[in-house]
Amino acid sequence: MAILRNKLRRFSAACYFGLVGFVVLAACLSYGQTKNTCLDCHSALPDPLGVSQEKFSQDIHSQKGLTCASCHGGDPSSDDPDKAMSRKAGWKGKIDHKQVPQLCGSCHSDPAYIRQFNPSLRTDQLSQYPTSVHGKRLAAGDRNVAVCTDCHSVHDIRAPSDPRSTVNPVNVANTCARCHADADYMKGYSIPTDQFAKYSTSVHHEALAVRGDLSAPTCPTCHGNHGAAPPGVDRVENVCSNCHTFQAQMYEKSTHKTAFESASLPGCVVCHSNHGIGHPTDAKLGTGPDGVCMRCHAPGDRCDQDRARLQDSLSQLDGAIKSADQILGVAESFGMEVSEARLGQDQARDSLTKARVTIHSFRKDLVDQDIQAGLKVAAKDLQAGNEAMVERNRRRVGLGISLIAVGIVMAGLWLYIKKIES
Repeated sequence: MAILRNKLRRFSAACYFGLVGFVVLAACLSYGQTKNTCLDCHSALPDPLGVSQEKFSQDIHSQKGLTCASCHGGDPSSDDPDKAMSRKAGWKGKIDHKQVPQLCGSCHSDPAYIRQFNPSLRTDQLSQYPTSVHGKRLAAGDRNVAVCTDCHSVHDIRAPSDPRSTVNPVNVANTCARCHADADYMKGYSIPTDQFAKYSTSVHHEALAVRGDLSAPTCPTCHGNHGAAPPGVDRVENVCSNCHTFQAQMYEKSTHKTAFESASLPGCVVCHSNHGIGHPTDAKLGTGPDGVCMRCHAPGDRCDQDRARLQDSLSQLDGAIKSADQILGVAESFGMEVSEARLGQDQARDSLTKARVTIHSFRKDLVDQDIQAGLKVAAKDLQAGNEAMVERNRRRVGLGISLIAVGIVMAGLWLYIKKIES
């Protein structure tokens, strides 16, 4: 009887938990299948009216619990089209292009509302947009300029951190290029359309696309996003200095700053370009096709002489580092201990990097400080490499003498054995 009672209790418990599971499953299914007549119809329509359930399910708004009615109004629970799209139910239908910023901003500029979804999300986008070139032209009646949906998409908006998002750092340049690289679309705006092509060849794009550095600059980094505007000629160095701090500090000490400002030249862009920034090399100080100094300076003038001396100093340190690297590499391949000198080479390379940064001051005395520090370290490392090679030769001589001595002993033993045998 006790065994039977235990079985009955286990059976009752199983039935109870099974019933609870069924109720929970039914609740989940009913939640996931909330009636939405908007999608029932629009999932069967072709683009641009077509919106599938799968597409909308990827949208960040859908994932946060918002529905079609959140933006378009209406009653998605009604099967009657007249009621579903009733003006009394707040139905807006197609949102006019000019009304999009205000519609998005009705939620995104409300901190109390946004905080319940994402407390860290900014709520100043709408206030920034009218200050942008896009916002100003929209207010002036230009319907071709970008609004929220042109950059963020419409019914499949993803968080910027999502690699599939149109505004993810990896994709945002392509998003801007949809308009700014289209010559026909941009006709009449009097701005170039080769920015994206140039950016694709730049060191910034390489850092982002090849090395995977998501902090590398893209269009919004320099131009802003919601308050997008091109930096003025007198503000370019302020934009660059957000990342290139030390170069900016050196530039402040340079005569170029005053000269560029008085001539209304755009600072860093004069030598480095803007969208197509290439790898900075010592050749920029040269007189070849990559040189930039002689675009402004005359051959033989004081600045040209300083340029030549600076380039020679950099070449001297670069050559000293390479010479030390070579001898240390040979010594290391023979098993010699040169690890300390190898570490020293990192210091010499750091000095070379600092000297290349200090070039932006165009003061030879400041550059020479870094050059001399690097030359001192490189010379010490070269000496360590030479001493290691001398030690290697000494060991070789010692090994040779030892082998000869061993050979003599072996020969003596062989002769002694022969004598005994005879």
